[in-house]
Amino acid sequence: MNEIVQEKIIKGHKNGMAMMLMFGCIYVLSIVLLVFTAMGLDGASVYITAATSEGINLFLFILSCAYVALGWFPLLGLKVLKPGEALVLTLFGKYIGTLKEDGFYYVNPFCTAFNPAADTKLGQSGDIADNKKLAGITINGGEMQMAGAGTSKKISLKVMTLSNSRQKVNDLLGNPVEVAVAVMWKVTDTAKAVFSVDNYKEYLSLQSDTAVRNVVKLYPYDITENVDTTGDGQADDGSLRGSTELVAQRIKAEIQSKVADAGIEIVDARITYLAYAPEIAAAMLQRQQAAAVVDARKLIVDGAVGMVELALERLNEKELVELDEERKAAMVSNLLVVLCGNHDAQPIVNSGSLY
Repeated sequence: MNEIVQEKIIKGHKNGMAMMLMFGCIYVLSIVLLVFTAMGLDGASVYITAATSEGINLFLFILSCAYVALGWFPLLGLKVLKPGEALVLTLFGKYIGTLKEDGFYYVNPFCTAFNPAADTKLGQSGDIADNKKLAGITINGGEMQMAGAGTSKKISLKVMTLSNSRQKVNDLLGNPVEVAVAVMWKVTDTAKAVFSVDNYKEYLSLQSDTAVRNVVKLYPYDITENVDTTGDGQADDGSLRGSTELVAQRIKAEIQSKVADAGIEIVDARITYLAYAPEIAAAMLQRQQAAAVVDARKLIVDGAVGMVELALERLNEKELVELDEERKAAMVSNLLVVLCGNHDAQPIVNSGSLY
């Protein structure tokens, strides 16, 4: 089992400005010394002393040349961090600590910043725009970007939003649905993020897709009778369309349980797109329309029966006409046809005797 690297916060070292000024002054003095020593012993004797030997003059010339050529190297230890940024530093492969506070730092120039996910561009905030998207991961300019090719090794500590592409998942009833989720996340442990997993951005993207698939298959798209979505053995009204908040919370908890070892905290998760897959969308629309028509017809029939009942009661109360059972049945049939029909009735008037 791999040893878990504990995060070490480097404090202090905010002397970048002083070190930059010091190395700048030394560089300028080296150039001046190089010029005067190059003038030769006669020219240098004016400024050094008469006792300065030619060997010392040659040594100073070589030393100044070396510093002018390599004086840029100490400047590699200058590090600038803005708020919400961190820098993981390694020295000859060994983790020495993380810079988290904003400021101008100076560290060992042999230290290198380590961030294996620096070249990975996801469809999320914080990454470079105008990139082409491929399976939730974007490739800059349509080509794989070479590692370290002008890419900052800094790790963002801000809350970022990951929006992976839509994925097709079967719900509890086996119906294919398309789901897209936006995940708000941030890095809380930089050591775990860069050392525990190979690429924490790709790891988060994969775990988000897996969590969506695992949770969506527990729910039907719409409310269905005799379905248990909570696992308590009792039927409930849970559904993807009606229980969006509950589904989002379960997705968040599922992702968090997978990425905690990578030093990532899931702040929130929200469903941004939910629909039936195109191959069954038309059939499901017809099903919904049929259900709506049945509900409307049921309401119309209930109202028509009440109106017929009221009409018969009023006729009996007023004693306007006496109807036998056969006539009542004919009257009820005619009234129901008139009240439940889709078109206006065209009655036939009987001018003769009722009997």
